[in-house]
Amino acid sequence: MRRNLVVLAGLATLGYLILPNAVVTVFSFNKPNGRFNYEWQRFSTDAWTDPCGVADLCGSLSLSLEIAFWSTVGATVLGTMIAFALARYRFRARSSVSTLLFLPMAMPEVVMAASLATLFLNMGVTFGFWTVLIAHIMFCLSFVVTAVKARVMSMDPRLEQAAQDLYATPLQTFLRVTLPIAAPGIAAGALLAFALSFDDFIITNFNAGSTVTFPMFVWGAAQRGTPVQINVIGTAMFGIAVLCVLVGQLVGGRRKRS
Repeated sequence: MRRNLVVLAGLATLGYLILPNAVVTVFSFNKPNGRFNYEWQRFSTDAWTDPCGVADLCGSLSLSLEIAFWSTVGATVLGTMIAFALARYRFRARSSVSTLLFLPMAMPEVVMAASLATLFLNMGVTFGFWTVLIAHIMFCLSFVVTAVKARVMSMDPRLEQAAQDLYATPLQTFLRVTLPIAAPGIAAGALLAFALSFDDFIITNFNAGSTVTFPMFVWGAAQRGTPVQINVIGTAMFGIAVLCVLVGQLVGGRRKRS
């Protein structure tokens, strides 16, 4: 028991983290008598056969996926360039830029949400899709920079020097040496940005206007009833995330063995 205490504690913590997802999965097969899906009534697959049976649910889901995709692209591109600049170059105000980039990670989301909303109001910008997209890019940027910068700083510069000694052009060196080595950090930052953007409610609520994303739809639905289809969508998203992790582990294991 003492020798396996750490393993048991880790399994208990993992089970505690997975428990809410298990509850969501179980209640996705429930058929409640009333509007609220909080008590188990009887088993049913009706919600799985008709996940878009609730008005505007799939519309808000597709909008969240679209915003998450474009915010991931924007934050990943900008964050990767910033990370390389901070890790590879020395310039004035470098430390100040690094400090400012970490502020969105340290401050409460409501502060950043209110600040962005004030900025958009002072500029006379109409709240909607674009304000949410800009706000999500600003929010996710720091996380991408952190992930990519950690990867870039651990890179061996002698590999790039060897490519240059073999008469590779700067572009060839970047595409064939630098980018493949930095790819895991870039992918980690992109996945984190996508998850944060898709899941965000506070920043979206301040800057959405009449735009309704999936988290906002869930919050609004909780006021008048919780359709089972919400659990179906949550279970499907969790399953896709687990599948992506398993595929990544399998691919990484095969590369190590080869």
